[in-house]
Amino acid sequence: MADVGTSRTVREQQATGLPGPLALPVILAGTFMVVLDFFIVNVTVPALQRELRAGTDQVQLIVAGYGLAYACGLITAGRLGDLFGRRRLYASGLLLFTVASLGCGTAPNASALVAARVAQGVGAAVLSPQVLTILGVTYAGPARARAFTAYGMVLASGSIGGQLIGGALVQADVAGLGWRGCFLINVPVGIAALLLLPRAVPESRAPESGRLDIPGAVLVTLGLVAVVLPLVEGRERDWPPWTWACLAAALPLLGAFAWHQRGLRARGGSPLVDLTLFRRRAFTVGLAAVLLFYAGVTSFFLVLALYLQQGLGLGALDSGLTFTVMGVGFFVTTVSARRLGARFGRQALVLGGITLAVGHLWLSLTVSRIGAGGHTGALAPALLTAGAGLGMVMAPLNATVLAGVEPRLAGAASGVLTSVMQVGNALGVVLIGIVYYGGGDGTPQGTAEGLRAGLVYLIVLAAATASVVRLLPEGRSDGTA
Repeated sequence: MADVGTSRTVREQQATGLPGPLALPVILAGTFMVVLDFFIVNVTVPALQRELRAGTDQVQLIVAGYGLAYACGLITAGRLGDLFGRRRLYASGLLLFTVASLGCGTAPNASALVAARVAQGVGAAVLSPQVLTILGVTYAGPARARAFTAYGMVLASGSIGGQLIGGALVQADVAGLGWRGCFLINVPVGIAALLLLPRAVPESRAPESGRLDIPGAVLVTLGLVAVVLPLVEGRERDWPPWTWACLAAALPLLGAFAWHQRGLRARGGSPLVDLTLFRRRAFTVGLAAVLLFYAGVTSFFLVLALYLQQGLGLGALDSGLTFTVMGVGFFVTTVSARRLGARFGRQALVLGGITLAVGHLWLSLTVSRIGAGGHTGALAPALLTAGAGLGMVMAPLNATVLAGVEPRLAGAASGVLTSVMQVGNALGVVLIGIVYYGGGDGTPQGTAEGLRAGLVYLIVLAAATASVVRLLPEGRSDGTA
């Protein structure tokens, strides 16, 4: 591995200038909006369904179209950033996302809203891998660790705060906008970030020239669609034959993609993903841990929200306020994660997985005691503990996967990482849906039983994450490189 001085020199060769003081807020503004819109839409569904007279299939597409477009474009977008400039791709994705948000907020009917949500997903896919790449190649040492810590906090703020922000906007009914305000709030934020971007963030790209591997982009996109589409639509549609056909086609499509990438590199070409990345134990083992970890993040938020609203009878705003308890735990451990990683290395990630499992176990015991008739204050200690576990793992794990990746491969690595995160999210929602709905009968008490069943699954995932991160190479897990 190159020494620190050489690593810093390489980074400086990739970036035309140094990041300004507003670089992090500008870059992370895009991440916050992308994550927020993944979760905030759940709060808007009842109101928009009434106003737009949207059918069940259209509502599903409003929710799933965004996630599908987002997950399936990440690897290609990561490589495009390497070739044409990460700041340029970030700006393009942010512009598309902002315009699409305006389209969502002004949609005259359900079909227009579906189209705008898909466009939002494409914009999210274009900008998201650029964020991780820019953080990785622009910052070094402690500054890099701080940048990834901020990234983790933004991920949590968008996901945990999505329901709270959405509930507040719908309830406040600002200017009579109702649910539309949940999308229109992105527009001024996006415009401000676009105006500040050229001065705040230096441009960077991979050092070697090359061109986009179009056959590879087609194969990996089809392969990801074949994985993600049935995962996001299968349970709602009772797993029709086409979902199984898609899943069966995914393996040969992704296998053909890997074969094509290996052959292209052997011929001296420029592959979409250089498979030598997977020779690095930190990258390969880290991706396995990321898949397990994220399979338990969105799925946890989903079943907890269902319990709070359908089991305890809370409104969207009060449910969101309950989530903030978990946010407090996340914030505290995220701030200290860098020091823990510097001192204990990979064991800090192990401790985070164990803490998360303990939080889930504590929550399960609490729910079994209060059922559907208790006060949300009884949940606070368990939610605080679970949030602390999430904070100890999320940002350090992402940083560990990308630490030491050569700048020329940074965009592709970020695209692979973010794709695995989204596949983990989709897979986790499917699996916990099977467990949750199999464990409850739809009544308030049945919702509590469903949550307890789901928490067993989440405890297993957290324990598995703690076990897998033990296989990471020895070293710091604080994000420095």
